[in-house]
Amino acid sequence: MMKFVVLTLFPDMIKQAMAHSVLGRAIEKGLIAVEAVDIRDYAHNKHNTVDDYPFGGGAGMVMQAPPVWEAYEDVKRRFVAPSAPVVFMSPAGKTLTQNLVKQLAQNEEIILLCGHYEGIDQRVLDEIVTEEVSIGDYVLTGGELPALVVMDAVARMVDGVLGNEASAKEESFSGMWLEYPQYTRPREFHGKEVPEVLLSGHHANIEKWRMERAIETTMDKRPDMICEEKMSRQEKKIYKQVLAKRSLQKDEPVL
Repeated sequence: MMKFVVLTLFPDMIKQAMAHSVLGRAIEKGLIAVEAVDIRDYAHNKHNTVDDYPFGGGAGMVMQAPPVWEAYEDVKRRFVAPSAPVVFMSPAGKTLTQNLVKQLAQNEEIILLCGHYEGIDQRVLDEIVTEEVSIGDYVLTGGELPALVVMDAVARMVDGVLGNEASAKEESFSGMWLEYPQYTRPREFHGKEVPEVLLSGHHANIEKWRMERAIETTMDKRPDMICEEKMSRQEKKIYKQVLAKRSLQKDEPVL
């Protein structure tokens, strides 16, 4: 079982989002567990305030170190082993990729720390954080949405969560290629038919078609992902066929 513990100012946001669909079913089956811990519970003042003005001046407020530290210490006592990594959701962190997701999925327990306001006192970050992760080059109002993205991506790597284990292996970013296009009923929609090969029942032809479409999609949308040295013999063969076909189409005269 994979266990996620989220240190947050908005635990209900985490609980509600994780209670639905694939992740909700995974929790019910005991494949993953999610604990959302309210950092405000560790504030020692009447109003449960966890932020203060930054030293040196400047706009906004900063989350204080003591409540975050006490929440972290309590989580280690109650929910996870002392060795559990702490992932701080930060726009300055390492960009989340499928390779990073796979690395995180090697852990049985992960603590995710969500900041707010202008950030968290650096002293506590220096003491507890093992990895800073960003979901993109933009700034959000807090770390909860990025934490949910990380949990969703990592949970999909847990055996049994998707039901069909082939799904995680075949999808975009699981390898070099983006995912091929998918179709379902009805066979005709707005005058467009499902590709005939997918109705043929010929598995080898279907797999070849899917590989061709995956290569074409990657060439069109993410050519930076393509590395011929990493291709299998079959991938390289189909890749060269696609290149030749495209080159021929480019050279054909326009009538």
